[in-house]
Order: sequence, then C-alpha cells, then structure tokens
Amino acid sequence: MNATTLPIDTSSRSDAADSRADRGFRWLVTAAGVFVLVSLGAAALSMLWGGRLAFDKFGIAFLWRDAWNPVLQDFGALVPIYGTLVTALIAMVVAVPVSFGIAMFLTEIAPRWLRGPVGAAIELLAGIPSIIYGMWGLFVLVPFLGQHVYPWVDAHLGGIPGVGALFSGPPLGLGMGTAGLVLAIMVIPFISSVMREVFLTVPTRLKESAYALGATTTEVVWDVVLPYTRSAVVGGVFLGLGRALGETMAVTFVLGNAHRLTVSLLEPGNSIAATIANEFAEADSPMYLSSLIALGFVLFLVTFVVLAIARLMLRRLSRREGNL
Repeated sequence: MNATTLPIDTSSRSDAADSRADRGFRWLVTAAGVFVLVSLGAAALSMLWGGRLAFDKFGIAFLWRDAWNPVLQDFGALVPIYGTLVTALIAMVVAVPVSFGIAMFLTEIAPRWLRGPVGAAIELLAGIPSIIYGMWGLFVLVPFLGQHVYPWVDAHLGGIPGVGALFSGPPLGLGMGTAGLVLAIMVIPFISSVMREVFLTVPTRLKESAYALGATTTEVVWDVVLPYTRSAVVGGVFLGLGRALGETMAVTFVLGNAHRLTVSLLEPGNSIAATIANEFAEADSPMYLSSLIALGFVLFLVTFVVLAIARLMLRRLSRREGNL
C-alpha cells in the first residue's frame, strides 16, 4: 500500500514569516523614532537640571538680565541672547538672497559644463570645519573690515538719523557685523544646496510652457519656480537659520566676546555659544557653572522656538496650497 504524499502549504508559512518580519521592522523604526524624542527630552532636562541654581536665584528674570559678573556671582542671559539673534539675523539677510541667486544660476542660467564645478565647490564649502571659517575671519576678514570698510561705514552711515547708531563705533573689525558675515558665508552652501535640489524638482514642462507663452527668465522664476517650491525653500532657509543660531567656534573668533549690550554692529558683543565656549573651563563656582548650563538651555529653547515657527509657516503654506 503506497503512502499518499500531502502537499506542504508553503504559502502560509511565507505569509507568517513576512508578517513577523513586518512587525519586527515596525518595532525597529518605532524604537528609532522614540529614541530621538527621548534623547531630545533628556538633553533638555539635563541642561535644565544643571542650570537649576541660576534659575532658583534669578528666576525667569535670568532671561532679561544684562549682568554678567563672575566675581559678584551676578548673571543674566540678555546680552548672549541678543548677540545670538542679531548675528543670526545678519547672516540670514546676507545669505538668503545670495543663496537664491546661486541656486537660480545653477538651475536656470549656468551652462551645463559650469554647473558641475560650481555645485561641487558649494558642497566643498559646506564641508569646511567651522573653526577654519573662524580663523579666516580673524586673520583675513577682521583686518580688511577694520581698515577699509568700517571706517567708511562709521563716517558715512553713522550719522544717519534713526539708524546711525547701528553703524557707528570704533573700526575694530571685531563685532556683531563681522560675526554675521562669517555666519552668512558658512550657511550659504547649506541654503543654496537645498534650494538648488528643490528647484530641480520643478517639472520641465511647466517652465517650457511659460517660456512658450513669452515669459522671461525672471518671470519664470517668480511665477513658476518659486510658487511650486515655496514650502521647501522656506524649510531650507530655516535649516540655515538653525545652523547660524548654534554656531560656536566661527563666532567666537570674530565676535569680540565683550559682555555688554550695544546696538552698534561695529562693536564687540557676545552670543550664547561663544560665552559657553569661552568661559566653561573658567567656571570656578557652582553658580558660575550653573549659569553657563542655563545659557545652554536657553539656546535650546531659542532654537526650538525658531524651528517650531518654521513648522507652523510650512503648515500654513501647505494649507494655502491645498496639500493638507
């Protein structure tokens, strides 16, 4: 009597294995996402705990006090916050138009044989360490601005009513204006790279249709390319702003590290990152160290608020464009 061979249901086994693999992959990527949130929360809480002595003594007024006297144990975050925001604002004012021009040149105007070398040069600039930018700014940019640019700025713009205070001061070369320029040079490669990649996503048919209707290059850029990529462009700008807010070494070299509040862009100032980098090793008391860690927590909050505003702007743009 011959035994009957029963068919093996391989499809059910394969489905079960695929289901287990899918669940495992889902748990893996979920753990990766949770790890990011836990790390972010742990970093914020550790800085908040480290700065508890400063917050206990000065309270919320620590954010707007302009004192910084290690001898008297009197500290405040206003001057570093002001310097951080001003230098980042200067960087954005300079970097955004230049980055937009570079991206437009590479995608719409430059011949094909030139796009590769210029794009590679931008990527190389993005890879240069920040300390190199700081040393270049200190030994090249600071003497040039102090001898040839800032004297003219002080003489011709310092007396203008209303805005003259921004451009008056001793032509030292060091100051918030110089720090803003160095930051602009640093973030231009990042913003322009993002803009270039985004502009390349615009369908060629849209641009060719506009050109066929008689539109100029300027009209194509403003009426076709920018509306199509508006959300991504705003995201790239805020990515560069986040880099500018947290930059340390490049700013430390050229900012002047003077802990005083001044509206002049020609005078030395300070920033949160520069203050921490310069004084952390010299913190010889628990209150001094706690104040520096509290500054780190303030920088975390500033960056978080800026990125949250960016997310809200992108969401509003998406709703306006009908994507949500």
